[in-house]
Amino acid sequence: MEIFLVDTSVWINAFKGIETRASVFLRDNNDAILTATCPTIVQEVLQGVVSDKEYNNISRYLNKILKLVANEYDYAHEAAQLYRELRKKGITISKPNDCLIAIYAIKNDISLLHDDKDFTNIAAFSDLKTVQI
Repeated sequence: MEIFLVDTSVWINAFKGIETRASVFLRDNNDAILTATCPTIVQEVLQGVVSDKEYNNISRYLNKILKLVANEYDYAHEAAQLYRELRKKGITISKPNDCLIAIYAIKNDISLLHDDKDFTNIAAFSDLKTVQI
């Protein structure tokens, strides 16, 4: 079973019932893929949840999926390097946390499912693999 790191952008759309190519892919393939997450994605998803009930439900859901682990300081350094390399090439990533999420995917050699153009730019100039839908 293939493992995909699912970005915040997809989770938010999926939880809100917003159909995008990525959220529909996640819904339609949920039984055929193994979804993974990382601390940055968990924080981004949960910090936007308004109601306590929804927060608890989403938190429980995210706790059940594969958690990627890392030496956070090493990954932070690598994410900073990735951001700097992209800047040198004229690419500005609007949310620097996206570089950290990309590093989790790169280091674990898994594809990222996303709804965020920053990842398209990161993938064009790095080893990031994204799900092609």
